[in-house]
Amino acid sequence: MKYLILMLLLKISCATFSQVLQPGFSKEEYRELMYVSTRTTASPDYYNKFPEPADFKMVYQSQPIGLDNLWDFWVSEDKRAVISIRGTTSKSESWLANFYAAMVPAKGKLQLPENKVFTYELARSPDAAVHVGWLLSTAYLSEEIVPRIKEYYAQGFKDIIITGHSQGGAISFLLTAHLYGLQRNNELPTDIRFKTYCSAAPKPGNLHFAYEYEAMTYGGWAFNVVNAADWVPETPMSIQTLHDFSEVNPFVNAKNAIKQQKFPKNMILRHVYNQLEKPTRKAQRKYERYLGKMTSKMIGETIKGYVTPEFYKSNHYVRTGNTIVLLPDEEYYKKYPNDPARIFIHHPHPPYLELLEKLPD
Repeated sequence: MKYLILMLLLKISCATFSQVLQPGFSKEEYRELMYVSTRTTASPDYYNKFPEPADFKMVYQSQPIGLDNLWDFWVSEDKRAVISIRGTTSKSESWLANFYAAMVPAKGKLQLPENKVFTYELARSPDAAVHVGWLLSTAYLSEEIVPRIKEYYAQGFKDIIITGHSQGGAISFLLTAHLYGLQRNNELPTDIRFKTYCSAAPKPGNLHFAYEYEAMTYGGWAFNVVNAADWVPETPMSIQTLHDFSEVNPFVNAKNAIKQQKFPKNMILRHVYNQLEKPTRKAQRKYERYLGKMTSKMIGETIKGYVTPEFYKSNHYVRTGNTIVLLPDEEYYKKYPNDPARIFIHHPHPPYLELLEKLPD
């Protein structure tokens, strides 16, 4: 009996020490990742203003790929790893990734140049949809990232943090969901533990994607850190139509219910219904035309051989993940006043780091 108890305690002890990464939001962890993120800009003039990461050492930084995307890989002595994704740059192709804001199903394939196909399952629901521009960036990044994960897994790295600021945060949402999908389909070891910190990130997809993302990262394994004064996390602009509701809803049989009303009540209700329903449907179509089909042509000029996917008929972008709100106060606005001439004043790393210190420990 004593031998049995000893073996059980040993097993629990080994399991505890083999997994270093812990659930829950940590100010210290986020601060360290922000220092990592500054280095991912690949701009010494910028990142030299910040302290160097204390726990992690960069072992790889990619060349620009896809839509001027870049990532780097960091490791610690206790066998944690960080995948850090760069945000938007000044190059036009980087901004194209943002403006390519039509939605595609969260499960499917992207046809890339040289007959390459990116197969993904970011969510299982057919109603889940995501931002196609950031999905395209995810496709290029994951081509390098997945082999690197497998390489370091063979060296004993089973704790991996995914992080990104701005556009890098948006891509981090999708990359996280993609890696979980690979685990579900036994294409990545299931004992790898992922933890995600999206910082200053725009909205990555619709409500059904958000539901699945939040379910798969349940228990404190993913966070979305937002400065309440920063407009970037409020984008892309969202349009909700009747198509965006769950299958069972009170609007499904609205037209039939109106038909059953007596004249002239039915005519009045039909007019009101059309006035409320048609504008959002038309707006969604316009968004898909300009931010999908037309932008796709510009993407094709940048990435020769790219095939435009079939879009999901929605632009219902929502805030996703367990959100950590950094709330500005009077002291903050004295240093970072609202200035129409400086539209990104609340968006870079410094205001986020300063507001972080105001969070309770």
